[in-house]
Amino acid sequence: MLRAAVVGTGLIGGSILLRLRERGLDVAGWDPDAATRAEGRARGVVFPDALADAVRDRDVVFLCGPLSSLPEALHNVSGLTGPGCVLTDVGSTKGGIAAYAAAHGLTGRFVPGHPMAGTERAGLTAASPALFDGAAWVLCPTAAGLDRFRTLAALLVDVFGARVVPLDPDAHDAAAALASHLPHLLAGALAATVAEADLRDAALGLAAGSFRDGTRVVGTPAARTVDMLLNNRDQVLAQLDRVTGLLDRYAAALRGGDAPALADLQQRARGLRLALLDRELPAAAPRTFPRAGEADGAKADGGAAHGAAVDGELAYLLELGAAGGYLTGCTVTDATVTYAAHLPAAQPPATHLPAAPG
Repeated sequence: MLRAAVVGTGLIGGSILLRLRERGLDVAGWDPDAATRAEGRARGVVFPDALADAVRDRDVVFLCGPLSSLPEALHNVSGLTGPGCVLTDVGSTKGGIAAYAAAHGLTGRFVPGHPMAGTERAGLTAASPALFDGAAWVLCPTAAGLDRFRTLAALLVDVFGARVVPLDPDAHDAAAALASHLPHLLAGALAATVAEADLRDAALGLAAGSFRDGTRVVGTPAARTVDMLLNNRDQVLAQLDRVTGLLDRYAAALRGGDAPALADLQQRARGLRLALLDRELPAAAPRTFPRAGEADGAKADGGAAHGAAVDGELAYLLELGAAGGYLTGCTVTDATVTYAAHLPAAQPPATHLPAAPG
């Protein structure tokens, strides 16, 4: 029974806090806002006024404040907790915080994380203990922090019902730019276009599912979206260039009345949408690894065996996440660690977009 703390209790942190409490874990919350702490106490959760009191003697601490505040939070909480305390975050970019942890000698304790869940609402009052059921939750394992990764992976599967996706921080940021950050930017562009149109109110009167779905995430507080976009600026700009190129091709086909080109573009997009809805991820064969070389400790080459075991386990995890798979179990014994996972079913070869005109 891990003792946990959650630092920063908005929508994501509050939902983590409520789920941990719902599952009977000893959990404390902390937030810099006094009104939020009062709200937490009203919900029956331990909410000390001092950060040190919230994180003292905890086994795991979730850092859930605004993205730009996470390095300072990691620095502060690492100094207030013992070396055995596992630290993780929920920020929507991973490269920066992973680099900060490495530069400050915290890689062995800190596992960067990002639950792919949320709503356009914000604050503890919007939190829900069911928010992460079936959600992808990225964790970024490292050789130094592999044992901490195992602890968190088991917790996220068993307590939150999440699908744990192991990824390298840079791979996460590239994929998140496509799957999360770019949609926020495009939704903002669509909503802003209508907001500035002469027929704004007429368009709102006709708005149905496509417009509502396409602009839903614009309800996210602007400061949170800006923080996310700026912290992943290079990746978002790279993908935005690709979108701009595709929009130019749509425009060229429209101007030329080129129905076949338009149909090809739309069919390619439709194929991706159907792949998302029909995606099959059957269970893969379980994989077992020596636990950090402990099973080989009596051998003369124990150091080499330890390194090989860690490298093999880490490679398996990162390849699994990069292939679109996820973990559904992590069982640790004194000698071994066994992962249960799902991988995407084999897909037919992708059809390429038609060549750009000219």
